[in-house]
Amino acid sequence: MKKIIFGIITLVSISCNEKPERDFFLNGTTNGIENGTTLYLDVENNTIDSTKIKNNTFVFKSKLSSSPLQVIIRTKDFSQYRFLWAENKPMTFDATKTDFRNAKITGSEPENLSFILHQKIDTLPREEAQKLEIEFIKDNPNSIVSASMLSLYSTTWGKEKTKGLFEQLSKENKNSKFGEEITKYIELNKEPKTGDQFADFESKNQNGELKKLSNLKGKAVLLEFWASWCGPCRQENPILVKTYEKFNPKGFEIFAVSLDEDKESWLGAIKKDSLNREHVSDLKGQKNEASLIYGINGIPDNFLIAENGEIIGRNLRGEKLNEKLKEILE
Repeated sequence: MKKIIFGIITLVSISCNEKPERDFFLNGTTNGIENGTTLYLDVENNTIDSTKIKNNTFVFKSKLSSSPLQVIIRTKDFSQYRFLWAENKPMTFDATKTDFRNAKITGSEPENLSFILHQKIDTLPREEAQKLEIEFIKDNPNSIVSASMLSLYSTTWGKEKTKGLFEQLSKENKNSKFGEEITKYIELNKEPKTGDQFADFESKNQNGELKKLSNLKGKAVLLEFWASWCGPCRQENPILVKTYEKFNPKGFEIFAVSLDEDKESWLGAIKKDSLNREHVSDLKGQKNEASLIYGINGIPDNFLIAENGEIIGRNLRGEKLNEKLKEILE
């Protein structure tokens, strides 16, 4: 009898000590959205769940891979969407008195902090908004929102400012996914400028062969950062093709680094745009290591490197690039 009682007590003790599994549970209300409209729950461009609106209400119940986690709730055509910080706990979404994008969300402290900041900076000029974002990071070193924001803007704010803000983050944030991304940027970034020697790197070409930028030393090289999904890049490609055809016989090469993630899209753009040049990509998208080394904040972007390895221009396009190449090659 004593053994039975002891066993029951043990089971009860174990049950009480176990943490209950928790799910992301979002109870939502909308305004004026058609019955049967499907809402999708996306994480980093991947749909992880979906639900339908019924009488302007919806429910999401899902297990998030990590918590808190930034997600987007959207309709199929993105006519309605809302970014939010979701957690594996009950949350509410109320858009009855506002539009979908500005719905009031409760149940997540990161989401609350993020939304308050968004309201403050939404209509401000970029320079003023940046000041408030930096102050937010300083005032909230323990918030995952701060780590996420610093990771997002590191290449915009530059190595020195990023490093100073990173040092103020909590240990937990430094060890987070965002903290690892910031650390990688700080370690890799060389911030090469006009007048500096180029920073070397290697990456795989379309056939999986490692190619080094330094293999082209002794020629005038345009280090070009682009991607198949970048509209301005694709518009620039026909102009760059003509420049390459004109100056390649005189010692000009292009080393094109793609910020694509999808290999088929990358290869398809090369073929469609008839890009006869050296191509490389690590298929890491915005986290492309060469772009981190060179501090690329947006594409298209490029560096013109002289035969002696000196960077002699940045973001040269069209006639400006042609004039510079005439100057050094003719």
